[in-house]
Amino acid sequence: MMEITKESIVGDVLDYDNETAQFFFEIGMHCLGCPASRGESIEMACMVHGQDPEVLVKKINEFLASKK
Repeated sequence: MMEITKESIVGDVLDYDNETAQFFFEIGMHCLGCPASRGESIEMACMVHGQDPEVLVKKINEFLASKK
């Protein structure tokens, strides 16, 4: 399983499991197809959208762990 951190690249997370897009959408990140968003870290994306990266990382890791 891929361990997601706030340094993880948004595009890498989506490539690993595209179902994680729901968590980005929930916090207002609707630009997931944008080349810039695909290459930025979760921390950078959260900063732009005024969100806590630790909360997003926790949700994504819990989701991925539940799929084992």
